[in-house]
Amino acid sequence: MTDVIPAPRAAAGSPDRAVPLDRGTTLWAAEGTGGTERWLRGTLGAALGLPLPPGAEDDPDSVRLRLDDSLEPEAYRLAAAAGRGVEIRGGSPAGVFWGAQTLRQMLGPDAFRRAPLRPDAAHAVPAGVIEDAPRFRWRGLMLDVARHFMPKDGVLRYLDLMAAHKLNVLHFHLTDDQGWRIEIKRYPRLTEVGSWRARTRFGHRASPLWEDRPHGGHYTQDDIREIVAYAAERHIAVVPEIDVPGHSQAAIAAYPELGNTDVVDTAALTVWDDWGVNPNVLAPTDTTLRFYEGVFEELLELFPADAVTSTGFAGFSRFVHIGGDECPKEQWRASPTAQARIAELGLAGEDELQAWFVGHFDAWLTARGRRLIGWDEILEGGLAAGAAVSSWRGYAGGIAAARAGHDVVMCPEQEVYLDHRQAPGEDEPVPIGFVRTLEDVYRFEPVPPELDAAQARHVLGAQANVWTEVMEDQARVDYQAFPRLAAFAEVAWSALPTPAERDFADFERRMTAHYGRLDALGVRYRPPTGPYPWQRRPGILGRPLDGPPPR
Repeated sequence: MTDVIPAPRAAAGSPDRAVPLDRGTTLWAAEGTGGTERWLRGTLGAALGLPLPPGAEDDPDSVRLRLDDSLEPEAYRLAAAAGRGVEIRGGSPAGVFWGAQTLRQMLGPDAFRRAPLRPDAAHAVPAGVIEDAPRFRWRGLMLDVARHFMPKDGVLRYLDLMAAHKLNVLHFHLTDDQGWRIEIKRYPRLTEVGSWRARTRFGHRASPLWEDRPHGGHYTQDDIREIVAYAAERHIAVVPEIDVPGHSQAAIAAYPELGNTDVVDTAALTVWDDWGVNPNVLAPTDTTLRFYEGVFEELLELFPADAVTSTGFAGFSRFVHIGGDECPKEQWRASPTAQARIAELGLAGEDELQAWFVGHFDAWLTARGRRLIGWDEILEGGLAAGAAVSSWRGYAGGIAAARAGHDVVMCPEQEVYLDHRQAPGEDEPVPIGFVRTLEDVYRFEPVPPELDAAQARHVLGAQANVWTEVMEDQARVDYQAFPRLAAFAEVAWSALPTPAERDFADFERRMTAHYGRLDALGVRYRPPTGPYPWQRRPGILGRPLDGPPPR
């Protein structure tokens, strides 16, 4: 009971007592808890070899699931007592599900397998009571599948890993200069052309190494529906990102008319094979606006606003991320078409032109019951009232947004970009950015002290970002994400003290047990002692930055 991650708010138990779970244990589920009932049988039951047949509400040898409207929406209360079995109460179906995740941890690493190792082994839940609820509503993971494609099964696996850590928002980065990953039926060339690049730079953009074979892939619309449904069963909202007006060369390669044709020969552009900030951005024309309205029309059908409604915070499925970051203005400055648009709209310059572009889609999405969210550059030039901000360039964007009355998700690069290296030294594979150790992530504080209480309420929560330029496969994603994602999950869920007062030694102690769970799940995390030889990437140039990161 004392090694749960994320740490619960309150736990009291009897270490010398336990409640057995065996082939005679039944499962009773009240109305509204059927999703967790299915999950327990299909996942926990399969791992331990327990059938968990339906039982009676008063069966003393049972696991019982109930809703309790006296609890907060995502809160749960797990009680285990000899002669009374196990009961999980949740303030909503999501709360019951998070309680089931805690139950799984209490049963040990074998509960994280897909089949029983020892079918006749005895299993028991420590007796006691856990009462728990999340600190933040938005507990997110941004997964970049544009730079290196992750097949559908890998995405489903990461949804399971998120659920195991009580994370509830997948920010799905689907498009970028290096690839377009979602089928749009009215624009088939987006995936026919835009989902494949001829080669890939291996390492940082200064690296001389290339992988000279095509890379790509995309999700069909049915793949997307499956991912969204799978996430919803785990009370995870999926927020899609379609990047505009920058990071768009893959789309321009497929449909050259989207680019600034009066400045560059867009018909000669291909899907980008390099990393960094790309100068080829969308043209601010009616053709571009109508094109992306068509993209978003199909997107809204694939990501329904009511996909996740049982958490008590149904708004997260309403969000659509439009990027808005790193949009160089050189082509717009040189483009007669862009300059004519600036004059026509009476704008002060290119920054306001980008704000107009973002504002158009904010109004378009709002009219359809959705909410726009974008990277903190969307603050430049003004931002519509209903839009929210992902604060990635440190804390400043989040502070400015919250003070202006906008909701904020805190994901500062210097704190929770998991592509940044985990330790100094030459053994770290493709070392990027600042050193961000497990302890550094554990001491991340999402709410800036500069905000007063009213402003702080605009901080929806926090998000860890996984950018995959130097993560060519699932093993590399695992290495960069774990174990730091476990530390981030505790920051986002648990009611921790101030960063300096957090008990990292206790977290490390609990991680000793948690590594066994990750092993059972097949997660190829970075070992506490450093990378294994096969996890290193000797000779591949990175971009390490020295010293503490700027705030």
